[in-house]
Amino acid sequence: MTFFDAARRDYVAANAGTLYWMLQRPALGGGFLNTKQNSLTLKDYGAEDGLRGPDYTYGWIQGRGLEALVGHAEFFEEELPPLAEKLDAAGRRLYGLLVDLEQADGHAYFCYDCDMRPVYADASGAIREQHRQGTIYSYSDAFVAKGLVAAASRYGLPDLTEHLAYFDQVIAAIESDHFQMDDRRPLSIDRIALQADDFGPRMILLGAAGMLKRLGHTGHLDYADRFIAHVMERHFDDATGLLRNVPGEDLCNVGHGIEFVGFVLDYLGDDTDPTLIEKLERILISSFDKGFVGPGIALTVSTATGEPQSPYCPWWSLPETIRAAALVHLRTGSAESLRVWKAAHAAFFEHYWRGSPPIAYQTMTKDGPVDFVPATPDLDPGYHTGLSLLAAIHAADGLMPNTRIAR
Repeated sequence: MTFFDAARRDYVAANAGTLYWMLQRPALGGGFLNTKQNSLTLKDYGAEDGLRGPDYTYGWIQGRGLEALVGHAEFFEEELPPLAEKLDAAGRRLYGLLVDLEQADGHAYFCYDCDMRPVYADASGAIREQHRQGTIYSYSDAFVAKGLVAAASRYGLPDLTEHLAYFDQVIAAIESDHFQMDDRRPLSIDRIALQADDFGPRMILLGAAGMLKRLGHTGHLDYADRFIAHVMERHFDDATGLLRNVPGEDLCNVGHGIEFVGFVLDYLGDDTDPTLIEKLERILISSFDKGFVGPGIALTVSTATGEPQSPYCPWWSLPETIRAAALVHLRTGSAESLRVWKAAHAAFFEHYWRGSPPIAYQTMTKDGPVDFVPATPDLDPGYHTGLSLLAAIHAADGLMPNTRIAR
Protein backbone atom coordinates (compact mmCIF):
# COMPACT_ATOMS: atom_id res chain seq x y z
CA MET A 1 0.00 0.00 0.00
CA THR A 2 1.43 3.40 -0.97
CA PHE A 3 1.64 6.30 1.49
CA PHE A 4 -1.15 8.06 -0.42
CA ASP A 5 -3.50 5.10 -0.18
CA ALA A 6 -2.73 4.51 3.49
CA ALA A 7 -3.09 8.20 4.31
CA ARG A 8 -6.43 8.36 2.51
CA ARG A 9 -7.68 5.40 4.52
CA ASP A 10 -6.56 7.04 7.78
CA TYR A 11 -8.20 10.35 6.91
CA VAL A 12 -11.55 8.86 5.90
CA ALA A 13 -11.64 6.77 9.08
CA ALA A 14 -10.67 9.70 11.31
CA ASN A 15 -13.24 12.04 9.80
CA ALA A 16 -16.05 9.49 9.87
CA GLY A 17 -15.24 8.65 13.47
CA THR A 18 -15.24 12.27 14.59
CA LEU A 19 -18.47 13.06 12.79
CA TYR A 20 -20.31 10.04 14.22
CA TRP A 21 -18.99 10.96 17.68
CA MET A 22 -20.21 14.53 17.29
CA LEU A 23 -23.61 13.61 15.89
CA GLN A 24 -24.45 11.21 18.68
CA ARG A 25 -23.78 13.78 21.41
CA PRO A 26 -26.78 15.64 22.94
CA ALA A 27 -27.27 18.94 21.11
CA LEU A 28 -26.88 22.32 22.76
CA GLY A 29 -29.82 24.71 22.76
CA GLY A 30 -32.10 22.68 20.54
CA GLY A 31 -29.68 21.86 17.76
CA PHE A 32 -26.27 23.47 18.20
CA LEU A 33 -23.27 21.17 17.93
CA ASN A 34 -21.93 19.92 21.25
CA THR A 35 -18.19 19.23 21.37
CA LYS A 36 -17.78 20.42 24.95
CA GLN A 37 -15.45 17.73 26.20
CA ASN A 38 -12.07 18.02 27.89
CA SER A 39 -9.58 16.40 25.52
CA LEU A 40 -7.34 15.33 28.45
CA THR A 41 -9.83 13.90 30.95
CA LEU A 42 -12.54 13.04 28.39
CA LYS A 43 -15.10 14.49 30.81
CA ASP A 44 -17.91 16.61 29.44
CA TYR A 45 -17.83 20.19 30.61
CA GLY A 46 -20.64 21.12 32.99
CA ALA A 47 -22.23 24.30 34.29
CA GLU A 48 -19.48 24.46 36.94
CA ASP A 49 -16.93 25.00 34.14
CA GLY A 50 -18.28 28.46 33.37
CA LEU A 51 -17.44 29.66 29.87
CA ARG A 52 -16.37 26.15 28.90
CA GLY A 53 -19.72 24.71 29.88
CA PRO A 54 -23.02 24.07 28.09
CA ASP A 55 -24.54 27.41 29.13
CA TYR A 56 -22.33 29.16 26.56
CA THR A 57 -22.50 28.70 22.80
CA TYR A 58 -19.68 29.86 20.54
CA GLY A 59 -20.65 31.41 17.23
CA TRP A 60 -17.13 30.69 15.93
CA ILE A 61 -17.49 26.97 16.48
CA GLN A 62 -21.05 26.70 15.15
CA GLY A 63 -20.19 28.52 11.92
CA ARG A 64 -17.17 26.29 11.42
CA GLY A 65 -19.27 23.27 12.22
CA LEU A 66 -21.90 24.11 9.61
CA GLU A 67 -19.26 24.45 6.90
CA ALA A 68 -17.79 21.13 7.99
CA LEU A 69 -21.14 19.31 8.06
CA VAL A 70 -21.90 20.44 4.52
CA GLY A 71 -18.46 19.67 3.14
CA HIS A 72 -18.38 16.21 4.63
CA ALA A 73 -21.95 15.41 3.60
CA GLU A 74 -20.96 15.99 -0.02
CA PHE A 75 -17.96 13.67 0.32
CA PHE A 76 -19.70 10.89 2.22
CA GLU A 77 -22.61 10.72 -0.24
CA GLU A 78 -20.43 8.30 -2.17
CA GLU A 79 -18.22 6.86 0.57
CA LEU A 80 -20.79 6.32 3.34
CA PRO A 81 -24.34 7.42 2.40
CA PRO A 82 -25.96 6.83 5.83
CA LEU A 83 -23.47 9.23 7.38
CA ALA A 84 -24.15 11.82 4.68
CA GLU A 85 -27.87 11.68 5.51
CA LYS A 86 -27.18 12.29 9.19
CA LEU A 87 -24.82 15.16 8.37
CA ASP A 88 -27.40 16.81 6.15
CA ALA A 89 -30.09 16.53 8.83
CA ALA A 90 -27.79 18.14 11.38
CA GLY A 91 -26.70 20.74 8.83
CA ARG A 92 -30.25 21.81 8.03
CA ARG A 93 -31.04 22.15 11.74
CA LEU A 94 -27.90 24.14 12.49
CA TYR A 95 -28.45 26.32 9.44
CA GLY A 96 -31.85 27.42 10.76
CA LEU A 97 -30.43 28.28 14.15
CA LEU A 98 -27.57 30.32 12.70
CA VAL A 99 -29.90 32.17 10.33
CA ASP A 100 -31.99 33.22 13.34
CA LEU A 101 -28.88 34.45 15.18
CA GLU A 102 -27.51 36.38 12.23
CA GLN A 103 -30.83 37.93 11.26
CA ALA A 104 -31.30 39.38 14.76
CA ASP A 105 -28.96 42.27 13.91
CA GLY A 106 -26.96 41.20 10.87
CA HIS A 107 -24.08 39.69 12.83
CA ALA A 108 -22.77 36.60 14.58
CA TYR A 109 -20.82 36.81 17.82
CA PHE A 110 -18.01 34.93 19.49
CA CYS A 111 -19.97 33.78 22.54
CA TYR A 112 -23.63 33.62 23.60
CA ASP A 113 -25.08 33.01 27.05
CA CYS A 114 -27.92 30.60 27.84
CA ASP A 115 -30.43 33.21 26.64
CA MET A 116 -28.47 33.56 23.38
CA ARG A 117 -27.33 37.07 24.18
CA PRO A 118 -23.84 38.00 22.90
CA VAL A 119 -21.43 38.18 25.83
CA TYR A 120 -17.72 38.38 26.65
CA ALA A 121 -15.60 37.98 29.77
CA ASP A 122 -13.88 41.15 30.97
CA ALA A 123 -10.39 41.32 32.48
CA SER A 124 -11.72 40.22 35.87
CA GLY A 125 -13.60 37.27 34.39
CA ALA A 126 -17.01 38.86 34.83
CA ILE A 127 -19.50 38.18 32.02
CA ARG A 128 -20.58 41.31 30.17
CA GLU A 129 -23.06 41.82 27.35
CA GLN A 130 -21.32 42.42 24.04
CA HIS A 131 -21.71 45.77 22.33
CA ARG A 132 -23.76 45.35 19.16
CA GLN A 133 -22.06 47.38 16.45
CA GLY A 134 -23.72 47.30 13.04
CA THR A 135 -20.68 48.48 11.09
CA ILE A 136 -18.14 46.16 12.77
CA TYR A 137 -17.52 42.61 11.60
CA SER A 138 -15.42 39.86 13.17
CA TYR A 139 -14.08 36.34 12.75
CA SER A 140 -17.42 35.06 14.03
CA ASP A 141 -19.16 36.81 11.13
CA ALA A 142 -16.62 35.28 8.75
CA PHE A 143 -17.13 31.71 9.97
CA VAL A 144 -20.92 31.96 10.12
CA ALA A 145 -21.13 33.61 6.69
CA LYS A 146 -19.05 30.80 5.17
CA GLY A 147 -21.23 28.17 6.80
CA LEU A 148 -24.48 29.80 5.69
CA VAL A 149 -23.30 30.11 2.08
CA ALA A 150 -22.16 26.48 2.02
CA ALA A 151 -25.43 25.18 3.48
CA ALA A 152 -27.76 27.33 1.38
CA SER A 153 -25.87 26.30 -1.75
CA ARG A 154 -26.06 22.59 -0.98
CA TYR A 155 -29.70 22.65 0.05
CA GLY A 156 -30.94 25.07 -2.63
CA LEU A 157 -32.30 27.49 -0.03
CA PRO A 158 -33.85 30.85 -0.97
CA ASP A 159 -31.70 33.02 1.31
CA LEU A 160 -28.46 32.26 -0.56
CA THR A 161 -28.32 35.75 -2.09
CA GLU A 162 -28.56 37.32 1.36
CA HIS A 163 -25.84 35.06 2.74
CA LEU A 164 -23.51 35.96 -0.14
CA ALA A 165 -24.19 39.63 0.58
CA TYR A 166 -23.30 39.01 4.25
CA PHE A 167 -20.05 37.38 3.14
CA ASP A 168 -19.31 40.37 0.88
CA GLN A 169 -19.88 42.70 3.82
CA VAL A 170 -17.22 40.85 5.82
CA ILE A 171 -14.79 41.31 2.94
CA ALA A 172 -15.63 45.02 2.72
CA ALA A 173 -15.14 45.40 6.48
CA ILE A 174 -11.61 43.98 6.26
CA GLU A 175 -10.69 46.39 3.48
CA SER A 176 -12.24 49.44 5.18
CA ASP A 177 -10.82 48.90 8.69
CA HIS A 178 -14.14 47.80 10.17
CA PHE A 179 -13.03 44.27 11.08
CA GLN A 180 -12.14 43.53 14.73
CA MET A 181 -9.86 40.54 15.22
CA ASP A 182 -10.35 40.13 18.97
CA ASP A 183 -14.09 39.66 19.31
CA ARG A 184 -13.59 38.39 22.85
CA ARG A 185 -13.47 42.07 23.84
CA PRO A 186 -15.95 44.92 23.40
CA LEU A 187 -16.46 45.73 19.72
CA SER A 188 -15.52 49.29 18.84
CA ILE A 189 -13.95 51.38 16.07
CA ASP A 190 -11.47 52.75 18.61
CA ARG A 191 -10.25 49.23 19.38
CA ILE A 192 -9.89 48.47 15.67
CA ALA A 193 -7.75 51.59 15.24
CA LEU A 194 -5.28 50.17 17.78
CA GLN A 195 -5.08 46.59 16.48
CA ALA A 196 -2.04 45.28 14.63
CA ASP A 197 -1.95 44.82 10.85
CA ASP A 198 -2.09 41.02 11.12
CA PHE A 199 -2.77 38.93 8.00
CA GLY A 200 -5.19 36.68 9.91
CA PRO A 201 -8.47 38.15 8.58
CA ARG A 202 -7.40 37.90 4.96
CA MET A 203 -6.07 34.39 5.52
CA ILE A 204 -9.32 33.16 7.09
CA LEU A 205 -11.49 34.65 4.34
CA LEU A 206 -9.29 33.06 1.70
CA GLY A 207 -10.53 29.82 3.23
CA ALA A 208 -13.83 30.49 1.46
CA ALA A 209 -12.35 31.13 -1.99
CA GLY A 210 -12.01 27.49 -3.05
CA MET A 211 -15.51 26.71 -1.80
CA LEU A 212 -17.05 29.69 -3.64
CA LYS A 213 -15.25 28.68 -6.82
CA ARG A 214 -16.47 25.08 -6.64
CA LEU A 215 -20.03 26.24 -5.96
CA GLY A 216 -19.98 28.56 -8.97
CA HIS A 217 -20.19 31.82 -7.00
CA THR A 218 -17.49 33.41 -9.14
CA GLY A 219 -19.08 36.84 -8.90
CA HIS A 220 -18.00 36.97 -5.26
CA LEU A 221 -14.36 36.01 -5.82
CA ASP A 222 -12.81 39.34 -6.81
CA TYR A 223 -11.35 39.72 -3.34
CA ALA A 224 -9.25 36.54 -3.44
CA ASP A 225 -6.46 37.72 -5.73
CA ARG A 226 -6.32 41.05 -3.87
CA PHE A 227 -5.96 39.28 -0.54
CA ILE A 228 -3.24 36.95 -1.82
CA ALA A 229 -1.27 39.86 -3.28
CA HIS A 230 -1.71 41.89 -0.08
CA VAL A 231 -0.35 39.13 2.15
CA MET A 232 2.54 38.24 -0.14
CA GLU A 233 3.58 41.87 -0.67
CA ARG A 234 3.33 42.99 2.95
CA HIS A 235 4.01 39.91 5.08
CA PHE A 236 6.31 37.59 3.11
CA ASP A 237 9.91 37.70 4.37
CA ASP A 238 12.08 36.68 1.45
CA ALA A 239 15.13 36.07 3.63
CA THR A 240 13.45 33.33 5.69
CA GLY A 241 10.46 32.25 3.62
CA LEU A 242 8.14 33.03 6.55
CA LEU A 243 5.04 35.21 6.80
CA ARG A 244 5.44 37.83 9.51
CA ASN A 245 2.29 38.31 11.55
CA VAL A 246 2.70 42.09 11.22
CA PRO A 247 4.93 43.82 8.64
CA GLY A 248 8.21 44.86 10.23
CA GLU A 249 7.63 42.88 13.42
CA ASP A 250 9.41 39.68 14.44
CA LEU A 251 6.70 37.21 15.46
CA CYS A 252 5.51 34.56 13.02
CA ASN A 253 2.51 32.32 13.62
CA VAL A 254 3.81 29.48 11.48
CA GLY A 255 0.51 27.62 11.65
CA HIS A 256 -1.28 30.58 10.11
CA GLY A 257 1.37 30.77 7.40
CA ILE A 258 0.82 27.12 6.58
CA GLU A 259 -2.96 27.56 6.68
CA PHE A 260 -2.60 30.45 4.20
CA VAL A 261 -0.73 28.16 1.79
CA GLY A 262 -3.46 25.51 1.94
CA PHE A 263 -6.29 27.99 1.41
CA VAL A 264 -4.56 29.70 -1.50
CA LEU A 265 -3.74 26.44 -3.28
CA ASP A 266 -7.32 25.24 -2.82
CA TYR A 267 -8.39 28.30 -4.84
CA LEU A 268 -5.71 28.83 -7.49
CA GLY A 269 -6.21 27.42 -10.97
CA ASP A 270 -3.85 25.41 -13.12
CA ASP A 271 -2.75 28.56 -14.94
CA THR A 272 -1.18 30.12 -11.81
CA ASP A 273 2.20 31.81 -12.15
CA PRO A 274 4.81 29.16 -11.22
CA THR A 275 6.71 31.78 -9.23
CA LEU A 276 3.78 32.09 -6.81
CA ILE A 277 3.59 28.30 -6.45
CA GLU A 278 7.32 28.23 -5.64
CA LYS A 279 6.87 30.91 -2.97
CA LEU A 280 3.91 29.09 -1.44
CA GLU A 281 5.93 25.88 -1.26
CA ARG A 282 8.75 27.81 0.37
CA ILE A 283 6.39 29.24 3.00
CA LEU A 284 5.14 25.73 3.77
CA ILE A 285 8.59 24.19 4.12
CA SER A 286 10.16 27.11 6.01
CA SER A 287 7.22 27.42 8.40
CA PHE A 288 7.16 23.71 9.13
CA ASP A 289 10.91 23.29 9.52
CA LYS A 290 11.19 26.25 11.90
CA GLY A 291 7.97 25.56 13.78
CA PHE A 292 8.08 21.79 14.17
CA VAL A 293 9.72 21.42 17.57
CA GLY A 294 8.01 18.23 18.73
CA PRO A 295 5.53 16.88 19.44
CA GLY A 296 3.90 19.43 17.13
CA ILE A 297 4.28 22.91 15.69
CA ALA A 298 5.02 25.79 18.05
CA LEU A 299 2.41 28.52 18.21
CA THR A 300 4.91 31.25 17.26
CA VAL A 301 8.55 31.56 16.24
CA SER A 302 10.96 34.45 15.83
CA THR A 303 11.40 35.45 12.20
CA ALA A 304 14.92 36.67 12.96
CA THR A 305 16.23 33.62 14.83
CA GLY A 306 13.73 30.86 13.99
CA GLU A 307 13.48 30.08 17.70
CA PRO A 308 10.06 29.10 19.13
CA GLN A 309 8.46 31.83 21.21
CA SER A 310 5.81 29.64 22.85
CA PRO A 311 5.93 26.23 24.54
CA TYR A 312 2.48 25.41 23.22
CA CYS A 313 1.91 23.21 20.17
CA PRO A 314 -1.81 23.24 19.23
CA TRP A 315 -3.31 20.34 17.32
CA TRP A 316 -4.77 22.33 14.44
CA SER A 317 -1.52 23.29 12.72
CA LEU A 318 -0.68 19.64 11.96
CA PRO A 319 -3.81 18.83 9.91
CA GLU A 320 -3.43 22.24 8.27
CA THR A 321 0.11 21.17 7.33
CA ILE A 322 -1.24 17.90 5.94
CA ARG A 323 -3.67 19.88 3.75
CA ALA A 324 -1.07 22.39 2.55
CA ALA A 325 1.64 19.79 1.92
CA ALA A 326 -0.77 17.52 0.04
CA LEU A 327 -1.91 20.38 -2.19
CA VAL A 328 1.66 21.52 -2.79
CA HIS A 329 2.73 17.97 -3.63
CA LEU A 330 -0.17 17.59 -6.03
CA ARG A 331 1.15 20.67 -7.86
CA THR A 332 4.91 20.11 -7.71
CA GLY A 333 5.53 16.45 -6.90
CA SER A 334 8.56 17.60 -4.91
CA ALA A 335 10.38 15.42 -2.40
CA GLU A 336 10.33 18.25 0.16
CA SER A 337 6.55 18.66 0.13
CA LEU A 338 6.15 14.89 0.53
CA ARG A 339 8.63 14.93 3.43
CA VAL A 340 6.59 17.60 5.21
CA TRP A 341 3.33 15.77 4.51
CA LYS A 342 4.65 12.51 5.93
CA ALA A 343 6.16 14.19 9.00
CA ALA A 344 2.96 16.08 9.84
CA HIS A 345 0.88 12.94 9.27
CA ALA A 346 3.08 10.90 11.62
CA ALA A 347 3.16 13.56 14.34
CA PHE A 348 -0.60 14.04 14.31
CA PHE A 349 -1.57 10.39 14.45
CA GLU A 350 1.22 9.30 16.81
CA HIS A 351 1.00 12.12 19.35
CA TYR A 352 -2.31 13.99 19.09
CA TRP A 353 -4.95 11.59 17.80
CA ARG A 354 -6.63 9.68 20.61
CA GLY A 355 -8.52 7.25 18.39
CA SER A 356 -10.95 6.25 21.08
CA PRO A 357 -12.74 8.60 21.22
CA PRO A 358 -11.93 9.95 17.74
CA ILE A 359 -10.65 13.35 18.87
CA ALA A 360 -7.26 15.03 19.23
CA TYR A 361 -5.54 16.55 22.23
CA GLN A 362 -6.09 20.30 21.84
CA THR A 363 -2.62 21.38 22.93
CA MET A 364 0.67 19.72 23.81
CA THR A 365 4.13 20.78 24.95
CA LYS A 366 7.34 18.77 24.88
CA ASP A 367 6.17 17.27 28.19
CA GLY A 368 2.84 16.02 26.82
CA PRO A 369 -0.82 17.15 26.71
CA VAL A 370 -1.74 20.31 28.63
CA ASP A 371 -5.02 22.01 29.48
CA PHE A 372 -4.50 25.07 27.28
CA VAL A 373 -7.36 26.26 25.08
CA PRO A 374 -6.12 27.81 21.80
CA ALA A 375 -9.28 29.79 20.97
CA THR A 376 -12.53 28.19 22.10
CA PRO A 377 -13.00 25.40 24.66
CA ASP A 378 -15.20 23.34 22.34
CA LEU A 379 -13.34 20.65 20.44
CA ASP A 380 -12.96 20.84 16.67
CA PRO A 381 -16.30 20.18 14.89
CA GLY A 382 -14.65 18.76 11.78
CA TYR A 383 -13.21 22.11 10.63
CA HIS A 384 -9.44 22.31 11.15
CA THR A 385 -9.02 18.56 11.31
CA GLY A 386 -11.86 17.33 9.11
CA LEU A 387 -11.76 19.82 6.25
CA SER A 388 -7.97 19.71 6.18
CA LEU A 389 -7.93 15.93 5.94
CA LEU A 390 -10.74 16.06 3.38
CA ALA A 391 -8.62 18.27 1.12
CA ALA A 392 -5.74 15.81 1.54
CA ILE A 393 -8.07 12.96 0.55
CA HIS A 394 -8.86 14.74 -2.70
CA ALA A 395 -5.15 15.40 -3.27
CA ALA A 396 -4.36 11.73 -2.69
CA ASP A 397 -7.07 10.80 -5.19
CA GLY A 398 -5.40 13.10 -7.70
CA LEU A 399 -2.05 11.45 -7.07
CA MET A 400 -3.36 7.91 -7.60
CA PRO A 401 -6.29 8.36 -10.05
CA ASN A 402 -6.30 4.76 -11.27
CA THR A 403 -6.72 3.49 -7.71
CA ARG A 404 -9.52 5.98 -7.10
CA ILE A 405 -11.48 4.88 -10.17
CA ALA A 406 -11.34 1.28 -8.98
CA ARG A 407 -13.14 2.07 -5.72
